[in-house]
Amino acid sequence: MIGTLVNVAAILAGGSIGIVFKKQLPQKAIEVVFQGIGLVTFGIGISMFLKSEWLIVVVMAILAGAITGGVLQLDQRMERMSARLKNRFKNTGEHFSEGLITAFLLYCMGAMTILGAIDEGLGNGSELLFTKSILDGFASIALASALGVGVIFSVVPLFIYQGGITLLALYLGSFFDMAIINELSATGGILLCGLGLNILKLTKIRVMDMLPALLYALIFAYIYSHFV
Repeated sequence: MIGTLVNVAAILAGGSIGIVFKKQLPQKAIEVVFQGIGLVTFGIGISMFLKSEWLIVVVMAILAGAITGGVLQLDQRMERMSARLKNRFKNTGEHFSEGLITAFLLYCMGAMTILGAIDEGLGNGSELLFTKSILDGFASIALASALGVGVIFSVVPLFIYQGGITLLALYLGSFFDMAIINELSATGGILLCGLGLNILKLTKIRVMDMLPALLYALIFAYIYSHFV
């Protein structure tokens, strides 16, 4: 999983630079950057959602994911974890949860993530993930400067998710066709739209409760592509 390890290192480096850069900015500048991140996040979410060819898959995934996340109380668990981390690591900032989830979705929901991980798992090289690492490294500078240390902690779910796809591709490479990847990206796009609205402080959507939708998107897209 050399590609994923390089990706993690790039995000850690870029995020660290962003944290240092944040300390040099006045509060008003940070607020403007924060608003810009919110707008970009929302725009990326829309562009990802438009890739969907089977809208019913996205709708069902979001609904099933929201129900599952609500029952498991994922949002509350994340808030409690954030509070513990804020107490343990000073200066984590008030946007820890937003930083972690936003970074994870931006880094992991694109087609390049899945295709790169699959290519590496199938033994076709790590070039896609190396390219992604460069992009993520620069993106993490901007994200961390606005959203704080949560961006750095996003490498934990990224490693599990991206590395897991690489391992799965060793055995189930044919499962991940482009149609399924598009529906996963579209579902992630909806979640990014919700995060964008939260970052802009226009509403408070419990995006964490909807994260199981990503797993449901894979399952429903596979079923739809093979049996409908």
